[in-house]
Amino acid sequence: MSHRRQEGAVPGYSRRAVVGLGLAATTGALPLTDAPPAGDPSETGAGAGASRSGAGGPLGADARNAEAEAVLPASAPAPAPAPAPAPARADSALLTCGVPDATTFLAAFPGSGLITNEYAHRHPDAADARTHPDWTVTSGSLFADRGAAWSGAPDGLSPDPLSRLHTGSSVLRAVTVRRDFADTAVRTRVRLRPPGTTARTPATDWDGGHLWLRYRSPQELYALSFRRRDGLVVIKRKCLPPGAADGTEGTYTTLAQAPCAIPYDTWHPVEAQVRTTADATVRLRLLVDGRTVAEAVDTEPGVLTGPGGVGVRGDNTELRFAAFTALPCPPP
Repeated sequence: MSHRRQEGAVPGYSRRAVVGLGLAATTGALPLTDAPPAGDPSETGAGAGASRSGAGGPLGADARNAEAEAVLPASAPAPAPAPAPAPARADSALLTCGVPDATTFLAAFPGSGLITNEYAHRHPDAADARTHPDWTVTSGSLFADRGAAWSGAPDGLSPDPLSRLHTGSSVLRAVTVRRDFADTAVRTRVRLRPPGTTARTPATDWDGGHLWLRYRSPQELYALSFRRRDGLVVIKRKCLPPGAADGTEGTYTTLAQAPCAIPYDTWHPVEAQVRTTADATVRLRLLVDGRTVAEAVDTEPGVLTGPGGVGVRGDNTELRFAAFTALPCPPP
């Protein structure tokens, strides 16, 4: 299962000047009449059998100790107010990215049930493993709930084969099996509960929801955070230091950040874009509620110019996402 490591700059790397645009915390979500309905899943829906009590056993290969399950509270304290943000940019000409073609990926989720989970990632050949042709979940559990994908109620214990006793979704990591997404726009709609904690996952500033671009491995990827506990949106690159030995953990470098605290318990459209330029730099942009809230140009050592997977990450939050689409993003 993935570790929750302190995020920071790669030793010896210079950090780019932060670029951010921001979106007022009071901005409401755009109307989403076709979004999945609000509220908790029905008793017969996905994850209905997930227990919120009991004790767990050993927590997997990352040497987590056995611990009593710590449940995400039904409601968590609201984060401190974010600093006054700069105005967001809504220049539609610059936001055009993503042209549907034969390579377009559109995630299809059933009405309810487990899609896949960490157990299937660790034991893909087991008879009781629930694998999926499109998704790999390296940590936590991914359910379907009324046509959307859902983390289930997060807890800090390793999931059982069908995630009925535990979800492990206080650390959710879901990535596509496909790894050929190069210049790409990922579009989806998201809904998060306020972040909580477990015994395994204490509160951190970056608790919340994130999109992955150019995911090559757990050590090499771009992460675009669309809602964090601290009220920021952030664009980061994770990579290995030059000459790193096998087994070395990658380190995050912040490329851009800005204040943007969208409301919880409401559906929001988000989009993450990545392009490699002719001079081998990488341009990234994050949009929330149809507006650019952060953008960056990555020129640092470790810049990820080649293709990779796309995916979703959640930390200490109950997360739903729907209409997940990855489209080619041609040069402007």
